[in-house]
Amino acid sequence: MSRWVVVSLGLVYVVWGSTYFAMRVAVLGLPPLLMGGARYLLAGGLLLGFLLVRGAPWPTARQWKNAAPVGLLLFLFGNGAVAIAEQTLSSGIAAVVCGSTPLFAAAMGPWFGEKSSAREWGGLAVGFVGVLILGLGGELRGDLPHAAVLFLAPVGWSAGSLLSRKVELAKGPMGSATQMLGGGLSMLLAGAVRGERPPASPPLESLLAFGYLVVMGSLVGFSAYAYLLRSTRPSLAMSYSYVNPAIAVAIGAVLGREVVGLATVAATALIIAGTVLLLRANRV
Repeated sequence: MSRWVVVSLGLVYVVWGSTYFAMRVAVLGLPPLLMGGARYLLAGGLLLGFLLVRGAPWPTARQWKNAAPVGLLLFLFGNGAVAIAEQTLSSGIAAVVCGSTPLFAAAMGPWFGEKSSAREWGGLAVGFVGVLILGLGGELRGDLPHAAVLFLAPVGWSAGSLLSRKVELAKGPMGSATQMLGGGLSMLLAGAVRGERPPASPPLESLLAFGYLVVMGSLVGFSAYAYLLRSTRPSLAMSYSYVNPAIAVAIGAVLGREVVGLATVAATALIIAGTVLLLRANRV
């Protein structure tokens, strides 16, 4: 395993583990999809401008076209669903649900030409028992509409990640920039359709959280994740999902005083176990 793969894994583990609480703070004072759309348009625009100044070639029309559906799946469905759900659900529970992303990716893999081994299916079985427990008990039962929206996140993120490996995208960080721009635009359009409007005087905490999401969550975190998708198998790239819940739950409990029930703890353990089995079946 190369040094850059290890560094990128560390970044997505720690940075993305902290973004769940940052997003929770942001959406308490900002409309979720408009906030997310502005976040990714700003991050993608900054990255695009930096790369152009450094001499990177402008993406081709085909690369822009391919980046649009990938960005829509990753950001509108993957990230937008989390932002909407966290208006009422805790950051910890959102992280646990998103921790099932590798399970959904492995289950959907055959649709994208990614074959799953018998050991992978064993990990899937264990992990999805955890998903079932999570859906039947705990905090999610108290807010079924937002719970249903939240489960769109791992599905969208998995589909976008798998699709990104099958289509021609701009190389390196430029690919990240085009995907963020395409996804950010789709989030703004969806937010407008939902009737979202920016507040006249947003809270300072929400603005600070928004800035953290732009710099760390988008520019740093997503660029590291995109590198992992290009350099490793999807199961390793998505292995952050069994570390992120623990970090997110700890941050939510300490900073947000969020309470985690026994059903959530049990579900988290099973989802992590299933993901670890997937990872062991796909050593790089």
